[in-house]
Amino acid sequence: MAEQRKLAAILAADVVGFSRLAGADEDRTLARLRALRSDLIDPTISVHNGRVVKRTGDGALVEFRSVVDAVRCALEVQNSMQERNAGVPEDRRIEFRIGIHLGDVVEEGDGDLMGDGVNIAARLEGIATPGAICLSEDAYRQVKSRLDLSVSDLGPVQLKNIADLIKVYSLQVATASPPETAAPPIAATDVPDKSSIAVLPFANMTGDAELDYFVDGVVEDIITALARFPDVAVVARNSTFVYKGQAVDIRKVAADLGVLYMLEGSARKSGSRIRITGQLIDAASGTHLWADRYDGSLEEGFDLQDRIVASIVGAVEPTLRGAEIERARQKPDDELNAHDLYLRAQPHAVALRPDENLIAIGYLNRAIEIRPDYAPALAFAAWCHVQRLRRPTWAPAGEDDFGTAVALARRALAAGADDAVSMAVAGFSLVTLNVDTAVGLDAVRHAVDLNPGSSFVVFVAGSAMTWCEDFEGARPLLRQSVAFGPKEPCYYLSLNMVAVVELLSGHPEQAIEAARRAATLNPGSESAHWVLAAALAQAGRQAEAGAALAKFQELAPGSTVGRMRKALPIHNPATLEKVLASLHEAGLPE
Repeated sequence: MAEQRKLAAILAADVVGFSRLAGADEDRTLARLRALRSDLIDPTISVHNGRVVKRTGDGALVEFRSVVDAVRCALEVQNSMQERNAGVPEDRRIEFRIGIHLGDVVEEGDGDLMGDGVNIAARLEGIATPGAICLSEDAYRQVKSRLDLSVSDLGPVQLKNIADLIKVYSLQVATASPPETAAPPIAATDVPDKSSIAVLPFANMTGDAELDYFVDGVVEDIITALARFPDVAVVARNSTFVYKGQAVDIRKVAADLGVLYMLEGSARKSGSRIRITGQLIDAASGTHLWADRYDGSLEEGFDLQDRIVASIVGAVEPTLRGAEIERARQKPDDELNAHDLYLRAQPHAVALRPDENLIAIGYLNRAIEIRPDYAPALAFAAWCHVQRLRRPTWAPAGEDDFGTAVALARRALAAGADDAVSMAVAGFSLVTLNVDTAVGLDAVRHAVDLNPGSSFVVFVAGSAMTWCEDFEGARPLLRQSVAFGPKEPCYYLSLNMVAVVELLSGHPEQAIEAARRAATLNPGSESAHWVLAAALAQAGRQAEAGAALAKFQELAPGSTVGRMRKALPIHNPATLEKVLASLHEAGLPE
């Protein structure tokens, strides 16, 4: 494997005073350290999606998908060490120092990491006090608004062998709450502005111990998967599992936990067959927003568990999103915050019509005025300006649309490296504009790493890869997005991009099949009909190609080969000209 440059969250840790401890009793010290690794450190790293890059005798370098995961892991380790060290004489305590940085690294063929991102994390660890965690400003920026942290601002620090001053924050472990611990109970009227949910233990209706173990695993995985969505606050397992086996009042539990929504369910078993049902409830009204059931065999093991979790999360998240958009729509204008304005913009941004696009830009500009570093608003504002540039039948884009889109996308990437949706949309915008394409592709791949369970993220990432002809990367992502089903808002768009992949990769028959499905689902889709027309022309089916093109021209009057050349973000000139020739063959005028 060739070396690869990427953005990564890096954690560096070592034991304070290891030489002194080993000098006093080397065998005992090494045995204690091995026990800590097997009982605490390695399992905690695994739970938080970390990868141990390398170990030293007393330390480790670990790569995480996000800074949030890195900080959660560090907090859990340091808090556990405080408990373990209680009552242990100071000269015998094992204490860790930890540094965390978000930066550019180079991954070599053997998986080792090199570069400033690694060096800065190591230097941050070196200045941390025993039992503490030091974060660079780049890392702290990703977590300051998402986690409940108590920090000390150490100001700009000159780290050894690092040319630039690095602003450093020291996380106070003793006063910090682990990020997945629920907040103290608050009144239902004080619930947070963003979507919040508690997943209750599913009821075991048959009392079978094997089923109990399985269904608890399903619930834990649902909690973990939902926590990957930055717009969803999820109550931790240890706060919801206290209700296991109890008949509960949904409204009271929601008020106690401070959430807007509750997910509950049940499981039944007959032989090796099981049935799991789930219901999403609006806690304030008691209304059931979604419900479904899933059947399978326990013999399928983790495959069944993964399938059920993916199905539930794939249905619940867009339902939550829709409910939150409606909640924001009903709020008085003078009470709207940046997140509310972002939510209000969503349906207009994805409507892909010029009038709706302008409405979305208005909401997003207001959100950015309130919070200039709000990554989701920056990313979708970039998206909207890209649409103005790439839609052939819309009014001509303004002179500043290109520069505005690029600037917004870059700001979103800088502000939202831990936000999968922001990374995906901003990266897609850069790829579509053919600016900083490598950066854009890195961003969409990082977004998939952050949240592979988001149908929207995998759709956007797959689309960006398609325009760059990374068909091997795009095809499985787009098919995964389609697999979430027609209830997902981007379902027909995903089908359409599957058709584009097949068209650009030279498989017109497969493109025809996918484009027909997309056009059936959304007869008003311009893109489905131009893809269908081009694919039919390449397949030699001229009469059908002409009919498809006529429908496209009905939806997009005034379209020409020249306009399509400016609109289509196909990076390979030869591929672009082949598509344009096919459209011309179908009847599109020059």
